[in-house]
Amino acid sequence: MAHDDEQGQHERIFTLAEANRLIPELNSKLISVQRAKTVLARTKEDTEKASAQAEYGGGSTVGHLYISALQQVSANLQAIQELGVLVKDLDLGLCDFPHLRNGRVVYLCWKFGEQEILWWHETTAGYKDRCSIESQA
Repeated sequence: MAHDDEQGQHERIFTLAEANRLIPELNSKLISVQRAKTVLARTKEDTEKASAQAEYGGGSTVGHLYISALQQVSANLQAIQELGVLVKDLDLGLCDFPHLRNGRVVYLCWKFGEQEILWWHETTAGYKDRCSIESQA
């Protein structure tokens, strides 16, 4: 019974092949997020100044860039979430895929830049506790 409850916590359970097939799409979405985050960092100071002076009619020439970048981040993260993938660290591009291993749900663990998924970890663990897919645990 615990097995069914554990699976029920996740909208989707991935096979290794299914998760690996999503890597190109994840790469594309995470690149878009990183670009948008660069715009956010570049325009943050100007938009903060404009916000602080908003009651006095303050504005910003980069406000539209800032809003567009926020929308890019949000849309890409939502699209990744809708795939059933869990984004664990946006800066590193860490993503987890719920996966059934030896009768229990674990996470296949992928990091932006890796060509394929080679790691997994328990749902209660994280990146530093990754185990090789080849391991028998």
